Amino acid sequence: MRGVTDDVPLDDAPLLDELMPWSVAPLRLGRSWIVAPDVRTLRARWDRLVAAEGTEREELFRPSRARTPSSSVAALPGQRTGTVRFARESGPCPEPVRLAHGPFDEQWLLPDHRLIDTARPELWRVADARQLFAVEQGYVPGAAGPALLVTAALPAGRSPAGRPGRIRPLFRRPGGEEPNLVPGLLPLLGERYGGQVTAPDVLAWAVAAARPSAAGCRVPLPARPDVWSTGVELGRRLTDIQLRGAHGGERPRLPGGRRPYVRAPIPARPTTLAYEYGEETLTLDDGRISPVPAEAWEFHVGGVRMLEQWFAHRTAPAEPGGLEAIGPAAWPQEWTSELLELITVLALLAERDGERAALAAEGPWMPRAALREAGVLPVPDTARRPASVLDHQEEGPEGQFALL
Repeated sequence: MRGVTDDVPLDDAPLLDELMPWSVAPLRLGRSWIVAPDVRTLRARWDRLVAAEGTEREELFRPSRARTPSSSVAALPGQRTGTVRFARESGPCPEPVRLAHGPFDEQWLLPDHRLIDTARPELWRVADARQLFAVEQGYVPGAAGPALLVTAALPAGRSPAGRPGRIRPLFRRPGGEEPNLVPGLLPLLGERYGGQVTAPDVLAWAVAAARPSAAGCRVPLPARPDVWSTGVELGRRLTDIQLRGAHGGERPRLPGGRRPYVRAPIPARPTTLAYEYGEETLTLDDGRISPVPAEAWEFHVGGVRMLEQWFAHRTAPAEPGGLEAIGPAAWPQEWTSELLELITVLALLAERDGERAALAAEGPWMPRAALREAGVLPVPDTARRPASVLDHQEEGPEGQFALL
């Protein structure tokens, strides 16, 4: 077959940046108190801030070069928040939104543009019930773990280690319109594989086949239709696990007898997390959860153990006096439920590692030259820019409509 070789070096496989050209840099939040693992904490922090006045409000706000209580800022697309300068804000807390704060760590965010240094409004414009976000993970040489993760929540784009990756929406417009794919890719793949290929198929393949490299995520494309079908099906299963029931899917579950349960109550303020290999038990001080597969405990992204990072984000001591110090008085029940689900997600993903390794060993592969010969590469500049998706006016600073 023309444009096919049995052995394509990794550095000749196309980059995800070439297949999904429009990308957005990670959010820069600017202040940590606007994110929390629970909604009640965010509302308490907001109430404390708006109750303060003058110098105290400014100190609690934590000004930065990009944001101060006097900053004049437009509302975020799709969010009903105030646009008066925050120094004069006295209204109720805006409704928090779900945020993929890091790999496998969904928290909550105050969606107020006056509080976020760099919010990436172009992401908010396309975030809806049809959208999925592919988030590249930072490259750490020799580190285990997936190179690409998928979320339905707005991603912050944080990477636990290494240089942060890029955020790539699957669609360039709301409502699942205009796939964020290089023009000509879908017809080419449909011709190669003998059937219709969709944007979710490409994303599923990337989730299953992406490999980390110093240049970015590499996505080898197979020559054989059967390898493509196997990879797409694997990628769909991996994506469903990561989405945790979003978009109408089923929440992940381990088979009976392997589901983790709380065997001893988690204390009000646990400070240590450990794992007992022989007992397959996760301990939070005197609290005990089992069975927890060793593969879930050892699941790393960018060289960082995911269960340890999730726990640290909820128990690390905060500096007294700041809004970050406002949090739950005791370990909330919903955190336990989220931890059990996270264990399930990591265990199910680890179970597929053998399939991902087998897929990586398949061949032959399509070299980048085949994409150039078909006119798919190089990527046109227009494909790297966000689409114009404005079908309504957005409120600018001080209640004025933004000039767009």
